[in-house]
Amino acid sequence: MSRKQIIPKGKIGATRPREYVQGLERGLAVIRSFSPETPSLTIARVAERTGLTRAAARRYLKTLEALGYVIQDDDRFSLTPRLLDLGFTYLSTLGVTSVVQPFMEQVTNALHESCSVSVLDNHDVVYIARRAANRIMSINLAVGSRLPAHATSMGKVLLAHLPTSELEHYLEAVVREPLTENTIVDDQALRAVLEEVRENGWAVADEESELGVRSAAAPLMGRDGEVRAAINVSAHAARVSLDQLQRDYLPVLLEAAYGVSKALGAKS
Repeated sequence: MSRKQIIPKGKIGATRPREYVQGLERGLAVIRSFSPETPSLTIARVAERTGLTRAAARRYLKTLEALGYVIQDDDRFSLTPRLLDLGFTYLSTLGVTSVVQPFMEQVTNALHESCSVSVLDNHDVVYIARRAANRIMSINLAVGSRLPAHATSMGKVLLAHLPTSELEHYLEAVVREPLTENTIVDDQALRAVLEEVRENGWAVADEESELGVRSAAAPLMGRDGEVRAAINVSAHAARVSLDQLQRDYLPVLLEAAYGVSKALGAKS
C-alpha cells in the first residue's frame, strides 16, 4: 500500500522552492498530526497520519522529545507547552498584536461583547488576539483557534482583500464545507459576497460558523495600504439582531479598526 504525500499548509498557491527542506516539512507534519480529539498518539498512528514510515515517525518523535516539544508516556506521545513558544514568537514579531489591545478593550467596554483579531492562514482564519466579554455565556474561542475563512466575518474580509490570483486559487482549490445551514459555500454566491465586502469595507456573518452567533468584521490596514489582519465583534443571535449588529455595533468596530490602522501607519 502506497503512503500519501505529506502536503504542507503553506501560502495559497505556493510552490516548493529549490531550497525546500523536506525534513522540516515532515517534522512539522508530525506536530500537526496531534489534535484536540487525539492529544496523544502512538508511533503507528503518527506514521498513519503523516504518511511516514514507522521508523521515520519514531525518529522525528524522539528528536522532538529531545528538544522538549513532545513527551512520551509508555507507547504514546503528547505535545508539551513548549510549543507555545513558537506561537508567541510569531505574535511578538507581528506589529498588529502590539497595538490592538486598547482598541479591542474600547469595543468590549462599549458593546459588552467579545472582540477578536485574526489573520489568514491558507483557507482558515487564525485568532491572534482576543478580548472576551464578561458574560456567563461566551463563545469558546482563544488565541490560536482556527475557523474556515468562508464561514466567518473576518475570513470574508481577509479573502476579499487577497490578490486576484490568490483569491482565484482559493475559490478553485478549496472545498468549502457547510458548518451550519447558513454557511455560504456556493462559488458564485461567495464571489458576490466578497465583492460586496470590498465595496462596503466590512463584512457580517449571520450564524454561518455556529448557530446562534452573529459577527461583524473590518480590515486592519498597514503602512503599505495592504490588509494585515481583520478585527471583529461577535454576539449571540438571541440577544442581537442582524439589524442591530449593523446599526449599533458596526460603527464602534469601524472606529476601532480605523484607530488600529492609523497606529500601524496606514495613511487613510
